[in-house]
Amino acid sequence: MVLLLNSHYYAEKFMKKALLSFGLILALATPFALADEGMWLYNAFPKDRVEKQFGFLPTQKWLDHLRLSSVRFNNGGSGSFVSADGLAFTNHHVGADCIGKLATSGADYMKTGFYAKTQADEAKCPDLELNVLVGIDDVTAKVKAAATAAMSAASAGQAQRSAMSSIEKDCTTSTGLRCDVVTLYSGEVYNLYKYKKYTDVRLVFAPEFDAAFFGGDPDNFTFPRYDLDITFFRIYENDKPVHLDNYLQWSKVGVKDGDLIFVSGHPGGTDRLKTVAQLEFLKNTAYPSFLALCKRRIAMLQKFSAESAENARIAQEEIFGLQNSQKAINGEEEGLKDVSVLSQINTAEREREKAYMEKHPGEPNPWEEISNATKVNRELYDSLTYVERMRGFSSELAAHARTLVRVAEEKSKPNGDRLREYRDSALPSLEQELFSTAPIYKNLETATLALALAQMEEALGPDNPAVKASLSGKLPEDAAKALISGTKLEDAAVRKQLYEGGKSAVDASTDPLIVLMRNVDSEARVVRKRFDDEVDAVVRRDGANIVRARFAQAGFTQPPDATFTLRLSYGTVKGYEENGKQIPYFTTFAGAFQHAEEHGSKAPYNLAGSWLKMKSELKMETPLNYVSTADIIGGNSGSPTVNKAGEVVGIIFDGNIQSLVLDFYYNDRQSRAVQVDSRGIIEALRKIYGADALANELTGTKAAAKTASK
Repeated sequence: MVLLLNSHYYAEKFMKKALLSFGLILALATPFALADEGMWLYNAFPKDRVEKQFGFLPTQKWLDHLRLSSVRFNNGGSGSFVSADGLAFTNHHVGADCIGKLATSGADYMKTGFYAKTQADEAKCPDLELNVLVGIDDVTAKVKAAATAAMSAASAGQAQRSAMSSIEKDCTTSTGLRCDVVTLYSGEVYNLYKYKKYTDVRLVFAPEFDAAFFGGDPDNFTFPRYDLDITFFRIYENDKPVHLDNYLQWSKVGVKDGDLIFVSGHPGGTDRLKTVAQLEFLKNTAYPSFLALCKRRIAMLQKFSAESAENARIAQEEIFGLQNSQKAINGEEEGLKDVSVLSQINTAEREREKAYMEKHPGEPNPWEEISNATKVNRELYDSLTYVERMRGFSSELAAHARTLVRVAEEKSKPNGDRLREYRDSALPSLEQELFSTAPIYKNLETATLALALAQMEEALGPDNPAVKASLSGKLPEDAAKALISGTKLEDAAVRKQLYEGGKSAVDASTDPLIVLMRNVDSEARVVRKRFDDEVDAVVRRDGANIVRARFAQAGFTQPPDATFTLRLSYGTVKGYEENGKQIPYFTTFAGAFQHAEEHGSKAPYNLAGSWLKMKSELKMETPLNYVSTADIIGGNSGSPTVNKAGEVVGIIFDGNIQSLVLDFYYNDRQSRAVQVDSRGIIEALRKIYGADALANELTGTKAAAKTASK
């Protein structure tokens, strides 16, 4: 599975150093994008390059249709509309958040799957938001104009953040859309993204977890794969399914070897334009810290799960996500540990630096400025991570408490002076999450918070003010029990009352988590301000200078690093060679049954019962999964794969182990994106799940109209 957002992703098998070095040599040898490289902006897609290479020109009409048919799942994934009646689909692991929140101990949809035979049976997700990108404006001049040359980096950063908030507020007020200013190329370019937002999202179909994640963690980031990692939702407005003019038709023929395909999705983050100092920070600080966190939290959750079947159910999704994260970061870390890799990056960087300083004698060196900012980042890292970014308070209830304390304070300020996450244009999405009626399990909250407090005490020391305020002289386990048992924030009505009561209500609250978040807020804000002023603002200013010099002559020949905003990649359907063996580009249902038998049909290689029951009905040679050279990363989970006709031929759900290098550079020798085949989806819906109405809606048969009228 490709990680959802944020993450810097996951891997247990290590990339071969020979492959890594080979790919990097190629990447550094030319200033132009390689082969199928590129998570491209829709307003800067290299149409002519695609036409020259493949003989196909994506017209503006074609691009607009694909953009308007693409969907961002705000919990960290991608998706697309696939019928005129608001049907959308994504991965099971993207939809799992909603599936888990709808499930109960008596109706475990993660285990049994879910299918609404009629629209009346479709189940509303408690807090899922979907976004469709309906417009892009270049606001670079407006944002840059807010900062003058005489300003310090900190003052310039604050001025630009204020300008961004103002632009977003004006846009939202005038259009009613969600409006986000997106920083690109480290601050050299700013685009205003306008989104149509949907919040009435209802579950239509999800297979069993055993079918969606067949092979489990051992098969994660591998190929061949045999997963049905899909989920279907329907979007409603005014309690009725939306009618869409832009949605993707379903391919009747699928793909074949060598076909050109496109991937439209929301990659979460890449580090291809980072400096050596920033990569060293990842290698030496961020990655080791995150991996240590994963190891301990997985062990804690496994122990928690072993206590009861219900505990196992409510912890399953988090364990799955953490194992996925652990694998990806392990793989990325190994890549950065290769001395030859960083040496080659460093050599290329020094050449750029030398050329820059020759043209700008006497001016500050932007690489040195970023290096110094990175040192500050390391100094701040533990306090920033554990206190401001809440790793030390890892709990959904603590997160709600932080939101209530912060938003009460921030809303009293002018919009431009607020922390970015509390600007006016962001409040509707914040409110939806804060007022969610999704279940919160206090026993899991207690276990998670206890470990978080213990890790914070180890990282910051027992005399740290935030640690002392959190523990109050107790052991972490006892402090967590007192905090979680005493809070009433699991009740959405209580949260809403505090929110609507504003600062006076939050200041007067005696809820233990609210009190705790009030007590640590001043320290959290101090470290946040230092990061914003001494790290983020410097990287924004000097990173923009580096980017400007890098692309001064040839223009932007490489897309900006990913930002969880809509991008378009392309590639070809293509197998690869591994350890002297040719890996075919696709797998079949027959392969899935064989794979299960080879592992004794024991977990995680136990096929779902519905598959075993309907085995004789299946057309076993039907393609189930396939690979392509498309450029993807975490956040692309659920991205539709389309052919030249703009038809769905698959859906991204993973990359192979070699694809983890894509965070730092593109190489298509072995790196592959893994997709569920559109033909396999229809075969499973009809033959295994009896979901003919859903399959008919996808394929556009007359039965779809009958289903919609029920």
